[in-house]
Amino acid sequence: MNIIWFLLPIALAMGGGFLAAFVFAARSGQYDDLETPAHRMLLDEEPGRAKGRAK
Repeated sequence: MNIIWFLLPIALAMGGGFLAAFVFAARSGQYDDLETPAHRMLLDEEPGRAKGRAK
């Protein structure tokens, strides 16, 4: 029974920490646009803007 009094505050602190990290990420715009980065790799590059390619 004594272990519960030890683990309960640790679990609550960890949960609060993860909640604070999520709120910080959501407010800083981490989750604003989830679709565009996944589709960006499928788009063709413009011919003049290709980097690292020999001419």
